[in-house]
Amino acid sequence: MRLLALATTLLMTFSASCSGSQQLAPPCGQAGEWLTPEAAAAQRTQPGPLLERMARLPVVLLGEAHDSAEDHRWQLHTLTQLYAFQPRLAIGFEMFPRRVQSVLDLWVAGALSEDEFLKRSEWEKVWNFDPRDYLPLFHFARMNRLPMLALNVERSLTEAVGKQGWDGVPETQKEGVAKPAAPSPSYDKALRMVFDHHPAKDRDKDGFRRFVEAQTLWDGAMAQVMAQHLEKNPGTLVVGIMGAGHVRNGHGVAHQLKQLGIAPAGILLTWERSEGCAALGKEFADAIYLVEQPKSNPPRLGVSTDQVGDSLRIASVMADSVAERAGLKGGDVIIEVAGQPVKNIQTLRTAVQRQAPGTWLPMKVRRENSELEIIARFPSAS
Repeated sequence: MRLLALATTLLMTFSASCSGSQQLAPPCGQAGEWLTPEAAAAQRTQPGPLLERMARLPVVLLGEAHDSAEDHRWQLHTLTQLYAFQPRLAIGFEMFPRRVQSVLDLWVAGALSEDEFLKRSEWEKVWNFDPRDYLPLFHFARMNRLPMLALNVERSLTEAVGKQGWDGVPETQKEGVAKPAAPSPSYDKALRMVFDHHPAKDRDKDGFRRFVEAQTLWDGAMAQVMAQHLEKNPGTLVVGIMGAGHVRNGHGVAHQLKQLGIAPAGILLTWERSEGCAALGKEFADAIYLVEQPKSNPPRLGVSTDQVGDSLRIASVMADSVAERAGLKGGDVIIEVAGQPVKNIQTLRTAVQRQAPGTWLPMKVRRENSELEIIARFPSAS
């Protein structure tokens, strides 16, 4: 169900819209400042006391936009500072399903190269955002021999719950996940907005209930892995690396952790400094870090892909991306890029990374029974 895959992104959009950040407003402050949301318009928070306080909690959640290199840089810097205050630290990653935990263990132990790690963890299948953004986080864990926790479940499980409901899925398919707690009323309301914004083709009277069960499964599964690690390793700090939609307002993973007896969980997020944030509200996060997205980030096409045999199929296209503007669609099979046959993600990624600002990238795709010539136009650097 693509609806489930879009839920986190859409929750972020609705949260920003409801906060009033879409209105014209003066910037929050300067890039590099930490702010507390209730005082975001006027007061800067010192990072030392803030992160020292966060490091005394059992869990700290660092939300991200998956395709933002700036967010991942911030996560690395924040991890480094938290580690200085609390060296008994583990890092949980939404990016990995539970079944690849042994691969994460081998990586931390120094037994795998980068290429071996990405291949054996099936990165292109289970996540497939640009690994360059995440590898510094993985290396930080490895250099310091910090446990990496695979927090997620198989996509097939969330899809099954979304179609059949929690009770309709056999226990053998649930990967040991206990039934998650019901969402808070405010989270339920936010999920309703997401659900109504992208109506499913097979909508029925129980569709929203199943959608909520699938989303809370996603949140609850991650919370349960962190709780299990804390039970076995009391006094440890677990830092969660996950989409901001699972973090904002304490709705998702923090709510599930609270129901498991783990509270409070620290919530830290980035915020684009040019957007007004005085109306975010004190529940939005413990603190926000102001960023300004640099113009020099590597070029991005804006697609996620699935490897199907020797073919690379587009799974989804990001809104307002180069791919969307070029007319690429989910389900397209990429045949050629810049005249080179495409059989895997590496060929596509290499071609995209070579693109200079303002240049065009010719592509050939198969859509249903037709082959199409597509031109991806990368924006200029201005």
